[in-house]
Amino acid sequence: MADDANPFESLQEQIDDASAYLDVAPDVLNRLKHPERVLETNLTVEMDDGSLEVFRAFRSQFNGDRGPYKGGIRYHPGVTRDEVKALSGWMVYKCAVVDIPYGGGKGGIVVDPKALSDGELERLTRSFAKELRPIIGENRDIPAPDVNTGQREMNWIKDTYETLENTTAPGVITGKAIDSGGSQGRVEATGRSTMLTAREAFDYLGRDLPGASVAVQGFGNAGSVAARLLQEDHDATIVAVSDSSGAVFCPEGFDVAALKEYKNETGSLTGYDGATREMTNEDLLTLDVDLLIPAALENAIDGQLAHDVRADVIVEAANGPLTPDADEVLTEKDVHVFPDILANAGGVTVSYFEWVQNRQRFYWTEERVNEELERRIVEAFEALVDAYEAKELPNFRTAAYVVAIERVVDAYLEGGTWP
Repeated sequence: MADDANPFESLQEQIDDASAYLDVAPDVLNRLKHPERVLETNLTVEMDDGSLEVFRAFRSQFNGDRGPYKGGIRYHPGVTRDEVKALSGWMVYKCAVVDIPYGGGKGGIVVDPKALSDGELERLTRSFAKELRPIIGENRDIPAPDVNTGQREMNWIKDTYETLENTTAPGVITGKAIDSGGSQGRVEATGRSTMLTAREAFDYLGRDLPGASVAVQGFGNAGSVAARLLQEDHDATIVAVSDSSGAVFCPEGFDVAALKEYKNETGSLTGYDGATREMTNEDLLTLDVDLLIPAALENAIDGQLAHDVRADVIVEAANGPLTPDADEVLTEKDVHVFPDILANAGGVTVSYFEWVQNRQRFYWTEERVNEELERRIVEAFEALVDAYEAKELPNFRTAAYVVAIERVVDAYLEGGTWP
């Protein structure tokens, strides 16, 4: 796998690929390839033993032409400045492709959260919230959960911000717990949009989703929810899943709910009795399946591994799981790739719904949230297909970027350039 591929360079290459099919001035496009600002800060946190430890943290605000910056905060030892810049850029185009009025942002702390106690994590989170305070807000930048963060961390950030500002501002952050102003349907949103994209893709391609074989790389929130919904709602056969410990395979298909329960109890998928055999994550990515869902971290499939990919359809639940080189190979192989900026946009879409509910102080039912999410994803899929067919584009990722870039450029040109 291409762990050393630079995600920011991948983003810029994806924009360049789409620009060949756009009538946009090169200088305007160049503006859309770089973040407007990046905060880099060192957080000094007191540990449980009284010692002090320093953690590097980032917040990238990539583009605000369509609205406030929007994007998650991840806790991971592999966080880098370029990764955060890339993720904030992908958020710009993700929000644009599903046509919600946000720009793009992203944050991260270089930390292994498993090595910290709950108290240390809270102090770290509140320290970062204090640094973010001047640049976030309901109309400025609205963070959200990402890798290794969730409702708990979002609640801490909200509380820190409101305490320091002496105000009540639930819309300053999304992905909160329900009692703290969160939205129904938020936890399942990314997996649900992945399922919806797969459903629309199979329908468009004239393929049957019931009985289709599915492999899911990454059995966290997005991957496990997508797998469960594909099984429960569409009778797909989940033949392989993986986590950081490795992958498990069963040609007859897993009971996803039972597999999830096993992982919750043991912390790992390996050793599951219902598996026919175990394999590596890389082996899973090259299985001969109808649908492959990369749902882990970026750069899972590079140009070299792409030659061995045998899936017919790929729906990206993770951000940037394919490198540009992999895209080229898979396009040549007629593997249909439905990109992250559509497939995993459910999280930011329901975050938008949460923000709207916070601003109105009026909350929706889960049924309404899911209905609104489905409408957004279906409309975005139709716009992607229209661009793909009308412009005779090489693949669906290019189509998604063409749609998104045109919307961002229109917003920028309509607003004009401030001197």
